[in-house]
Amino acid sequence: MIVVVAAVIERDGSFLVTRRIEGAHLEGLWEFPGGKIATGETHAEALAREIREELDADVEVGALLFETQFDYAERTLSLHFYHCLLRGAPRPLLGQQMKWVRRAELRALDFPPADEELIRRLTESEPR
Repeated sequence: MIVVVAAVIERDGSFLVTRRIEGAHLEGLWEFPGGKIATGETHAEALAREIREELDADVEVGALLFETQFDYAERTLSLHFYHCLLRGAPRPLLGQQMKWVRRAELRALDFPPADEELIRRLTESEPR
């Protein structure tokens, strides 16, 4: 079981998403930025570290928005999505694509199957 945390960052009715880089598991799919928890890290510490490493920005980690477990053929993930407030201007450091996507346009992007229920909830809810 791999524990993964992700930041759901919303600003002016749009969400910050990144595209998984070539060679990564589920390459080419869009995702909410984040990553695996390192040994001894809390969810908040892992999210802060991952956002700094991937996007050169800081986040204030808020409430847990959604969690799920998903079985892929090659691995099982325990996913935890947190509302986060972005501090600073993000810039992709790993060569990944990054963009802001309006709530209604989220379904038009290809996300991993594990994100399906979160996308449904976000597109059916009101902006924060």
